[in-house]
Amino acid sequence: MLITSRSAAEYRAMFDLAELATDSILDCCAGGAGFTTETGGAAVALDPVYAQGQAKLAETVRTGQQGASAISYANAEHFDWSWYGNRERREEMRADAAKRFLADLADRPGHYIAGDAHHLPFADNSFDLVLCSHLLFTWSDVLDQDWHERAIAELVRVSRHEVRIFPTVVQKTGGAVPFLPALRAEFAARGVPSRLAKVPYLFQVGADEMLVFSANR
Repeated sequence: MLITSRSAAEYRAMFDLAELATDSILDCCAGGAGFTTETGGAAVALDPVYAQGQAKLAETVRTGQQGASAISYANAEHFDWSWYGNRERREEMRADAAKRFLADLADRPGHYIAGDAHHLPFADNSFDLVLCSHLLFTWSDVLDQDWHERAIAELVRVSRHEVRIFPTVVQKTGGAVPFLPALRAEFAARGVPSRLAKVPYLFQVGADEMLVFSANR
């Protein structure tokens, strides 16, 4: 999996956070994203890669950015650069987000928790909102339905209100996730309904929706 550094602006668009008012957010798995740095202490980021330590993480983030760019360039027909304006602007945003992430990690290490999405180190109902960017569904060509169900069950467990997941298509091609309808039906049967919602962000062609699970109890 690639460790990328998406900006807070990307997060606001991907998860439609313009009207968001919440006291606590979990970003899982956050990688080198700059979102937590701009939430005024409301967000906690979790990722197993944080166990590497700050020195190793700087290199991991750098190589992850290169890998993510390589995917979009090699599969250019599946990407739309309009939201960014051009490729250079995207690279600038990602570089700034990585810089912010590494600085904030040094200043506020308690906001960055090393952990596994299948075994979140938090009590039930710990966060108002849980976000998951470019892990679930993105890698569904290598991670199966059972893997996704176990991860989502944990995200729902620690959320008081909503779990928002973006995107809902496969990496590189933007293809549909074959088990998505069955997965949603399984959670609905458990009393956890979901909905697909349009978002004001498009980069990967066809990826302009987030999946929202209602965790209201």
